[in-house]
Amino acid sequence: MSSNPSAASRAEIQAVSRAAEKPFLSVVMPVHDGAAWIGATLDSLAAELTGDLQIIIIDSSPTNATAAIVERFLHLPAFRLLRRNDLGPWQSKTNLGVELAAADYVCILHQDDLWLPGRIEAARRWLADAPEAALHLAPTAIVDRHGRRMGCWNCPLPSEKVLESEFLLERLLIQNFVSVPAPIFRRSAWLACGGMDEMLWYTADWDMWAKLAVAGSVVYHQEITTAFRVHGGSLTVTGSRNANEFRSQMQTVLERHLYRLSARSQRQIESAARASISVNVSLAAASGGDLKALVRAARTMLSLGPTGLTRYLRDSRLLERVMCRLRAKLTGAF
Repeated sequence: MSSNPSAASRAEIQAVSRAAEKPFLSVVMPVHDGAAWIGATLDSLAAELTGDLQIIIIDSSPTNATAAIVERFLHLPAFRLLRRNDLGPWQSKTNLGVELAAADYVCILHQDDLWLPGRIEAARRWLADAPEAALHLAPTAIVDRHGRRMGCWNCPLPSEKVLESEFLLERLLIQNFVSVPAPIFRRSAWLACGGMDEMLWYTADWDMWAKLAVAGSVVYHQEITTAFRVHGGSLTVTGSRNANEFRSQMQTVLERHLYRLSARSQRQIESAARASISVNVSLAAASGGDLKALVRAARTMLSLGPTGLTRYLRDSRLLERVMCRLRAKLTGAF
């Protein structure tokens, strides 16, 4: 699941793994060349800091710029830094971080995203109310490169209810509506699922949420305690520029999990899911300057018919996703 540690890093791994008391929550941060953002990210964590929090930062940067910022926080007992130049992909670093986590519950925070005030208080409440859940989901704020709120990334799910796996997958296979900084998951469920597929450079998180959806119960909480930052250098933007690879990444997730649905649900979901993939590819092309791709996207959506289009718009959260990025571009903060 993750690469074997080099001899030089074994002592660091032991230091990360040691803890005076078992933490309530472990935060895994896969980092690479994050100097532009990570200071604000770590500030947001420090503002929520408690004595039973563990923060594992795994840095693969080729220079010391990012680590130098992280080192300003290492006097706080919760923070641990592990330098692993041999681990490039964020999926590999995340898998290693979850393996090293000392808490039963884990969450992920990327170097350009944020925690918002009240995150820890909400997390304690969620886990106390449903400690057996494999996955806790939540919406997240969308902010621009300056941290200004552009909108909200919601999930098309009922809140504060245990969700059946098929109900969740029917929606999740249309579009990945889970923002990485928001979920909290059971470490044991993640490990039992085999962790992230490191070959999926764009959709590994989507695939992981689908695996956790059938690993145990899932609860959605209608509280915003994290922020997802949109900017021109994010993987969400850069990763979608190769159309064939982009399409293949999404098709892999659909084909890997579609069989988990009943035969009736498969027929209903597959057409909307494949249309969603085509729309995503077209929107990526339009973002790169191919404005004719917008016409292709519109045709694809209309081909679903009234019922299919309604389902697609509900589960894809298309308008939310597009409008937030458009606002960021119009204000010059993308």
